[in-house]
Amino acid sequence: MQPTATPEPGAGLEGVITVSPIHGGPSRADLSDSGPLANVAFVVENERGTVTSFTTDDQGQFRISLAPGHYSVSREGRKGGIGKVGPFEVDVVAGKMTRVQWNCDTGIR
Repeated sequence: MQPTATPEPGAGLEGVITVSPIHGGPSRADLSDSGPLANVAFVVENERGTVTSFTTDDQGQFRISLAPGHYSVSREGRKGGIGKVGPFEVDVVAGKMTRVQWNCDTGIR
């Protein structure tokens, strides 16, 4: 995949993507309702199309370099189904890593 904008040193996007609920039924004090969205591929697009892609790690974390601009981040290859995993809109500014925490809905009830 060929980037459509040259990444800028020190600029980009980093963060964590979580998903909830991760189990059915009511919430319980001894069991977390959310967890990392681990090892999932995402695509990053701007008004010209796909810029790059990334995959979250085991903890749902990621870090990518990007040129300043407005981007939409969505799950790669996802075309509907239960749950909601993006798209997420984000602005990257010059000389700064933009930090995000995105929470997704599994659709489990």
